[in-house]
Amino acid sequence: MKQEIIDRIQAEVGASSRQVAAVEKLLADGSTVPFIARYRKEMHGNLDEVAIGKIQERLAYYGELESRKETILKSIADQDKLTPELEAKIRDCYQKSALEDLYQPYKPKRRTRAQIAKEKGFGPLADSIWDGHLDDAALKAASEEDLQYARDIIAERVADMANVRGFVRRLFADKGVLKSEVASPKPTEPTKFEQYYDYSEPVASMPSHRYLAIRRGQKEGVLWTHLEVDRDKALEGMMELVEAEAPGCGSPFAREQISTAAADAYKRLLAPSCEIDVSVDKKMEADRAAVEVFAENLRHLLLAAPLGEKAVLAIDPGIRTGCKVAMMDSTGKYLGKAVIFPQQKPEDSAKAIAMIVNKYRPEAIAVGNGTAGRETEAFVRDTLKRLHSQHPEIPIPIVVSVSEAGASVYSASEIARKEFPDLDLTVRGAISIGRRLQDPLAELVKIDPKAIGVGQYQHDVHQPLLGAKLDEVVVSCVNGVGVELNTASAPLLERVSGVGASLAKSIVEWRNEHGKFRSREDLKKVKGLGDKAFEQCAGFLRIRDSANPLDASAVHPERYELVGRMAADLGVTVKDLVGDPLCAKRIDVRRYISNEVGEPTLKDIVAELVKPGRDPRAEFEPPKFRDDVTKIEDVQEGMKLEGVVTNVTAFGAFVDIGVHQDGLVHLSELSDAFVSDPKTVVKTGDRLKVTVIGVDRARGRIALSAKTNPVVGGAPAGAGGGARPPRPPAQRRGPQTTFAPKSGSGFNCNPFAGL
Repeated sequence: MKQEIIDRIQAEVGASSRQVAAVEKLLADGSTVPFIARYRKEMHGNLDEVAIGKIQERLAYYGELESRKETILKSIADQDKLTPELEAKIRDCYQKSALEDLYQPYKPKRRTRAQIAKEKGFGPLADSIWDGHLDDAALKAASEEDLQYARDIIAERVADMANVRGFVRRLFADKGVLKSEVASPKPTEPTKFEQYYDYSEPVASMPSHRYLAIRRGQKEGVLWTHLEVDRDKALEGMMELVEAEAPGCGSPFAREQISTAAADAYKRLLAPSCEIDVSVDKKMEADRAAVEVFAENLRHLLLAAPLGEKAVLAIDPGIRTGCKVAMMDSTGKYLGKAVIFPQQKPEDSAKAIAMIVNKYRPEAIAVGNGTAGRETEAFVRDTLKRLHSQHPEIPIPIVVSVSEAGASVYSASEIARKEFPDLDLTVRGAISIGRRLQDPLAELVKIDPKAIGVGQYQHDVHQPLLGAKLDEVVVSCVNGVGVELNTASAPLLERVSGVGASLAKSIVEWRNEHGKFRSREDLKKVKGLGDKAFEQCAGFLRIRDSANPLDASAVHPERYELVGRMAADLGVTVKDLVGDPLCAKRIDVRRYISNEVGEPTLKDIVAELVKPGRDPRAEFEPPKFRDDVTKIEDVQEGMKLEGVVTNVTAFGAFVDIGVHQDGLVHLSELSDAFVSDPKTVVKTGDRLKVTVIGVDRARGRIALSAKTNPVVGGAPAGAGGGARPPRPPAQRRGPQTTFAPKSGSGFNCNPFAGL
């Protein structure tokens, strides 16, 4: 990459030119962002993953720009119109829109009014007007039709001027006002876009979420929008630029013709085009902001605290078709299934749960949070309470509400069909619910991130941009946590640095054929996994029972020899050193600094020796919902509740308080102090104590506040200009129905007899 581009990227990212050049070289050599960030710190100066990702993004942008330049230069050269001055301007251009402005006069065009006028022979008249050679006699001799043809040519010439087009585009971007009106015919029913039926706001300062909300209203045919600027100011600025190029502007005979042509150029050619350009740019800006919100939420969801290797009983709530129950052992292996009907057959259902708990001794029961989820939780808790009272020797598992988001998508996917070809869709969904409690990351990677439902207008944004960003987040999370090689699924393995779908499949096939991997070196026996792939992936894969304890850590195999030297210098074996904090902390990293290994990597190695294979995720803590609040009818203004943040948007945070509808803590209610960006205060998965300040049962909206002394009783806080993100399909399963088992002596029989 040219030094000019390297310098530009270093200014944009805030890294040095040397760091940018180093990252470029590493990427060109086939290294991945996680590998570069973790194992090549000395080469790039200890940049973090975010900075490296930004460098990668800007390198791609400028790479595409350079490729586009070559295409444009060839096109203009083929027309025999490429001058040294024009070539220099194109090569020195580093903005895509400005580059296209330079190319505008030479772009192949459909048959325009100007081309028709030239074909009719009015080019000389247009040149005469432009150059100021038109005198009074010639002006009087030309008919209005002749002058109109000439003005058509001049209008296109003005519109093709790069500086004029750039000026008008900047005017729309900086001073344009986006206006929205209700479309005709006006909807007869209330809509979520009513506040935009007569609305205007400067587009430059409009928040991304509000812009996307208005765009959605337009897409759904509820709103009509347009971008307005001061026409007189636009024409005044245009004429200043035209006067510098057109000598005719100094002629009393030609100026009026040029001015009229410029006004036509603005109305017919520039304003519509620039409005589209600015709208596209604003849409991409809003998309990027929304994608960042989605990515941040997804990252926190994927890195949610895992329950760990504990047996789990999973329940996918249902009413008409019953609750699907699936049992998994501590590794997530499916053991068996059942169907219970707590509403219709509470006695039999309670007996079934009690028998399963007694037989398999699960440490947790995961209950999906969809329709009737809270009622199912209450039923299970009541059953366990009675079981414990009669059989105190049986360990009682914790009951945890687990998000069902995307479970139905997974259960119908090819991945699920391959994992459980003989199981029904609903049972697969229950298994997914249980496994995501054990390890959210390992299970959620099997689901399209867009189906998880933690975004802001994720269905409205540019899908390739969204897909690329979400893949980046998933890869980052997987590699940040590390993957157990002998138990990981193919979807999880393919997210590991340097692996991909094909190699992941080969790894699983090798494992199925040959049994467990005994060491990281065994990876080299996998067909298609060469030296480069091994270099990229080995440090992120863990083998817990390997003869070499470093195989269970994040220490890369290329540093095993170095660790061996450290151990020898301390007078211990590597096995004794790994996991011994006191011993590891005696290592003087300065003794091992070399041209290949610097202090950052050495500190990472010592940290791994202190706690090998450490999981960066937090300890699991189940949410605490009130038992008497299970549906929106139970929610009252003034209630103090504890909830879990499920989604953070630009206008606030959605919080699960244990009912079917998430409540919204508006941006203005997140803190007693001023908050401009919600993600600086909360993140997905956070526990939050809130007060109910408004309930709109008809529309299914709950307004919450995290303030110390909130104002209670006002209207529910709005969604900051947008509709509430819909719950994923897995959570919309029909009307919410309440059921509960009979308590105490209400059971017709003792469901626990004979245990």
